[in-house]
Amino acid sequence: MGWEDSFEFSSDHLKQRVALEQIVNSDALGDIYVCLLDTKIVAMVNILYTISTALGSQVAILEDMIVDKEYRGQGIGRSLVEFTLAQLKVKKIQRVTLLSDTTNTKAHNFYEQQGFIHSTMTPFRKIL
Repeated sequence: MGWEDSFEFSSDHLKQRVALEQIVNSDALGDIYVCLLDTKIVAMVNILYTISTALGSQVAILEDMIVDKEYRGQGIGRSLVEFTLAQLKVKKIQRVTLLSDTTNTKAHNFYEQQGFIHSTMTPFRKIL
């Protein structure tokens, strides 16, 4: 089962485009970091910002990370995450949280290799 088959995600290119444009056009809302090879985007990370009342500071949510299938296994994802985390440190972001499908063990292993740890928090959702 891949992210395309996830219960919580169904691809809607128009909605995705509108959301990405909002992020690109708002420094406060988030940042999008990309990896370009020649003129082709081969990977991206979408970061959203919020405030943590527990930490009393700005935190981030790693909302999306995508590496083109043709370019996986080449260290591009690792380099992009390292770059992104370095940028977040410069911005004095205190914590980065991400969600991953429970069945996506490849992603879990990847994020653990990048220093992410399992949270004791359990996500809940309500679609409005």
